[in-house]
Amino acid sequence: MYRLYVVNIFIFLLLAPWSVFAQTLVDKVQEHHLENGATVLLVERHDSPTVAAYISFRVGGANETSQERGVAHLLEHMMFKGTKTLGTKNYAAEKKLLQKIKTVGQQIDTLRYCADTDLQGLQQLQDQLVVLQAEHRKLVVKNEFSRIYGENGGVGYNAYTSKDATTYLINLPANKLELWAVIESDRLQNAVFREFYTERDVVHEERRRSYESSPDGLMYETLLATAYKVHPYRNPVIGWNSDIERLDPDRIREFFDKYYTPVNMVITLVGDFESQPTLEMVDRYFGKLNPGVPVPPVVDKEPEQKGERRVAINFDAEQQLMIAYHKPTMPHRDDYIFDILMQILCEGRTSRLYKALVVEKQLVTDVNVFGAPGARYDNLMVLSMTPRNSCSCTDVEDAVYLELERFKTELLSVADLNNARKQIMTSILRGLKGNSGLARMLSSYQTLGDWHYLVDYEKQLNLVTAEDIMDVAKRYLHVDNRTVVTLIRGEQS
Repeated sequence: MYRLYVVNIFIFLLLAPWSVFAQTLVDKVQEHHLENGATVLLVERHDSPTVAAYISFRVGGANETSQERGVAHLLEHMMFKGTKTLGTKNYAAEKKLLQKIKTVGQQIDTLRYCADTDLQGLQQLQDQLVVLQAEHRKLVVKNEFSRIYGENGGVGYNAYTSKDATTYLINLPANKLELWAVIESDRLQNAVFREFYTERDVVHEERRRSYESSPDGLMYETLLATAYKVHPYRNPVIGWNSDIERLDPDRIREFFDKYYTPVNMVITLVGDFESQPTLEMVDRYFGKLNPGVPVPPVVDKEPEQKGERRVAINFDAEQQLMIAYHKPTMPHRDDYIFDILMQILCEGRTSRLYKALVVEKQLVTDVNVFGAPGARYDNLMVLSMTPRNSCSCTDVEDAVYLELERFKTELLSVADLNNARKQIMTSILRGLKGNSGLARMLSSYQTLGDWHYLVDYEKQLNLVTAEDIMDVAKRYLHVDNRTVVTLIRGEQS
């Protein structure tokens, strides 16, 4: 009966007008603000005895200075290392050892970049660090958070760091919600960044695997660094190699203490609970945290692009192509227009590019479109394609530009517009089906600005006309606003 009930509710949501669901959001989402500045979003859903719990911070890779690049991502790793009570066998003894490790590690970092480094002295310090780390491992209890959550029915325990935000999440039984509050509030107050230098090496390897050895990662990183010249969206969230090498325990602690605080925090709970006692519980554990300081806005403004930017990458992999255009971000009206344009252009098997490039001309094996790299500041519309072996990137580009020109010369039909709107809204509703999907979306939009963006979304889409699409295409989809990255094997270049 339960499964049938959930399916029927979901079918109702898909068939009902979005306005009905939007009003349901207005009625169901309870927004509260603790005295220390934390925002709390609560949504009661009594379909199953579970809760999706998200904690997001309005800080990500774009908020780092040149001295901090990669800090937010490394912090995500370090936040799983435990606290003064979790993850340790004897914190009093461990604390002294951690200080010794930090002192030696900082000495190594200093010597490593000296022009006249004493190599023998450097090696002695590195050997000393290995001994200290081995001694320290005897005091560490690995994966304590995961173990506790797992033993209590928690699933999906994870985190992610983007250009704009950092989020920690878990899905757990409703009767374990206070356990979540105990663990997460303790993590924010008493986090211990143990195994720092080991984890920094892990991040180095992650960068090598995900960017330097991956054609997709390498292309995407190159695209952003080419399309952006000033704005920090040009930098990878993981940091450049030179950034990772210079990350320091004191620097990440300072960044954490300043920004991972209530004034920058959004707590989102969706599931089987009663709102008032849950709010009191959240306030009891998180309301005592120091407010912190707001994350300052990024003041670097990307200048208007004045000509096409093009990069060719030689790499031992199948050829690939990425094309990007600068565009405004939410809630600028042009962003809604781009949502419809991108849907018609490249979303699904009925989209123009899929039919033209994959089915009819058989130039590519796949084609995708997405907004990148963030949503707090003006971003990009990115097209990504894998040409067939017998086709060149030039042929694919020509076919893409031909389809883009159609938006400038042919008005879309009412049927095309309505179908695109329906597809977009259906996709959103599917994403809201489960507790975690709704929690993720509310958390994301509240972190970026205001969750009420969802409430007004369909209305804004319905205001978009065929003339709007044509106007946006003419203003943005032109050569001077374009960045192109191709990846080709060296012998083909």
